Amino acid sequence: MTDKTLLGRVLVSDAVDQRTLVGCQRRTKSSVYTRTGDKGTSSLYNGERRPKYDDTFHALGTVDELNSSIGIAHHYCKETGNGLDSKLVEIQCKLIELMSNIATPRNSTDGNRLDHTVFNQENVRILESWIDEMDANLPPLKHFILPSGGESAIFLHQARSICRRAERVVSPLVESGAADSEVGQYLNRLSDFFFVAARHAAKFEGKVENYYEQRRKDKSSNLVTREL
Repeated sequence: MTDKTLLGRVLVSDAVDQRTLVGCQRRTKSSVYTRTGDKGTSSLYNGERRPKYDDTFHALGTVDELNSSIGIAHHYCKETGNGLDSKLVEIQCKLIELMSNIATPRNSTDGNRLDHTVFNQENVRILESWIDEMDANLPPLKHFILPSGGESAIFLHQARSICRRAERVVSPLVESGAADSEVGQYLNRLSDFFFVAARHAAKFEGKVENYYEQRRKDKSSNLVTREL
């Protein structure tokens, strides 16, 4: 073997090693993408394939967006230690269960899948107990609250408004029998939870809460601020 031939083999070997290092080697397909939705349809838990613009997928996407917004609120709540972070994680988990209920249309699914995706009424009662506990320690609500009160509170208000949209999108599914009534109830209570939680966060962190007051002739603005 000549020196030139040996050098050629070393260079080829080095090139293979470099491709391996930068991730260019041949490998099996990632499980992250399936390619099954490339024609504009997606599959539900019961096996049905529907267009991606179907009401069910609008509902699932909105609840998923809500879950992402909760992740932002959780970050700030955990930083300030206002006691809401563990509740927010539990809510995020419950939303996954709620989505599984939506993804399994109750009026077109048979068998074990229905039992596996029931959304329990107890979830609603837990939210109500959290709301009652926090609200009992807050000043009486006499004005329309503006999203304010520090970063934790603001992102909780944002989650509240997205939750309201999720409730609007899910309502037709509940009405038609495609989703359990508890799903709609949970989203309704959840928006209330976020409202009270935002006020709780503002009070805990000593932030100023802004609220609306109808403008009078002797006032230049209808903005009022108050420390909780």
